[in-house]
Amino acid sequence: MDGLEKYMEEFDEELDTSGLNCPMPILKAKKAISSLSAGQILRVISTDPGSLKDFQAFAKQTGHELLEAREDNSIFFYLLKKRDS
Repeated sequence: MDGLEKYMEEFDEELDTSGLNCPMPILKAKKAISSLSAGQILRVISTDPGSLKDFQAFAKQTGHELLEAREDNSIFFYLLKKRDS
């Protein structure tokens, strides 16, 4: 197992936004990550093909770290680490 694969098993909260399209996955992720403590990890599941660019932009704008973004059978998985306050 390489360094990135381990993250898909290590997260503090999971958010399933399957079936939702932009901007809902980002809005729900923003709300979910706000309830986490600094350094905790949110795993987001999405079926929106445009979500990759959305989550990359979200991480850049907010300062949260996008640890991983991957696709498996048209399902997208993201790991966001909440930034330190």
